[in-house]
Amino acid sequence: MERSSQPMSPSLVRGLITLAALVLLVGVAAGYQAGTTPVTLVVDGVPRSLRTRQATVGALLLDVGVPLQPEDIVDPPPDAPLSPGMTVRVVHARLVWIEADGQQWRIRTHATAPEQILQEAGVSLQPYDQVIVEPVDPADNSSALHLVVRRAVPVTLHEDGGTVTFYTTARTVGEALREMGLRLYLADRVQPDLGEPLAAGTHIYVERSRPVTVQVDGRTIRTRTHRERVGEVLSELGIVLSGRDYTRPPLDATLGDETTIEVVRVAEEFVVEQSPIPFDVVWQPDPELEIDHRRVLQEGAPGMLKRRWRVRYENGVEVSRTLENEYVAVPPTTKIIGYGTKIVVRQLETPQGTVEYWRVIRMLATSYSASTAGVPRTSPYYGRTRLGLPMRHGIVAVDPRVVPLGSRVYVPGYGVGLAADTGGAIKGRRIDLGYDDDNLVLWYRWVEVYLLTPVPPPERIDYILEQ
Repeated sequence: MERSSQPMSPSLVRGLITLAALVLLVGVAAGYQAGTTPVTLVVDGVPRSLRTRQATVGALLLDVGVPLQPEDIVDPPPDAPLSPGMTVRVVHARLVWIEADGQQWRIRTHATAPEQILQEAGVSLQPYDQVIVEPVDPADNSSALHLVVRRAVPVTLHEDGGTVTFYTTARTVGEALREMGLRLYLADRVQPDLGEPLAAGTHIYVERSRPVTVQVDGRTIRTRTHRERVGEVLSELGIVLSGRDYTRPPLDATLGDETTIEVVRVAEEFVVEQSPIPFDVVWQPDPELEIDHRRVLQEGAPGMLKRRWRVRYENGVEVSRTLENEYVAVPPTTKIIGYGTKIVVRQLETPQGTVEYWRVIRMLATSYSASTAGVPRTSPYYGRTRLGLPMRHGIVAVDPRVVPLGSRVYVPGYGVGLAADTGGAIKGRRIDLGYDDDNLVLWYRWVEVYLLTPVPPPERIDYILEQ
């Protein structure tokens, strides 16, 4: 019986081809692995596992492309044979640029501290020298390091009469003074200039300025100066004194360590004050005018007194006032009042009959008797009047300046009385009506008092009575 052959499918063919290739690859790899050595390579602390057919350490490093310099460290050494599981360590030396004493060169080193690097390079440091390390990337061990050695030089400072010598690595005068912590002001003088370069043996002179405070025109100015006197400071600041202006302390005063100068502005002016002068009043007899009548013969007017003052101001505040002169600018006008001296006798009908009177005065009437007069009964004057008459009805007490003693008066409601007594409280327009003790009538009211004839002589008449 014959077997029939059937063709294979394309997918089966591809599978068989892939399987054959994989078997071949595994075989090749197994053959390669059988001929290599496994090692661990650590370069600058970074480990790396690999297999190699090289026989020595040097050939391995050359094969993997690790560059070497004479200063680099290789452990084991390059001529050592490789063995399975071996660890090869490579530490590269760092490239360092050195700048010192005007020269620049480079070295490769495994030292890390700048002092060790410089010692290795044969550079000695003095106590005040400065080493400057240029910034580098700490993560990149292959990056070059830059060391700059600045040599300290001796410098002498002269200040405020004192001298001090110090060492500095500063490049300029200003940097050296800043290193010392010396505070300078704009007005301070420094020689040489702050920007001048330093050299060994340089002498620096500092002339300090003085602090000064100036108070002027409502402002406070704080400054520093090399001037010696107050006037020189003001001139330097452009402050001008005029007229009577002055300063505290005075212009020729010597400045202290911290002086405050006050500029006092002085101004003067003349002030004229006016004050009234009261006018006088003159009474003038008028024979054509009846007694107790008045009329103004001339109106009065106040005058004007002027005073001229010299007023002194200091910084706008009045400090003194001096009277220069005074004068009457307008004299006062005297007021003249005419008072009547003409006596006119008239008649008055009373319950007791007709009386003649020459004057009528309005007066406050009170009353009294011998027992109410305030005189003790044991006194020899008890019951006696000023004129020595016995106290009784018809006796009245008056002020002799208004009603002459001895004259007669008529009081409506009382009758005729004789002015024969006085009293301590009877002043001016007061009259006290006398009674017997058994018929005393109390009075206290204003009444018209008629002065009866005869008319007293003119010298006993008070023509001007108080109102």
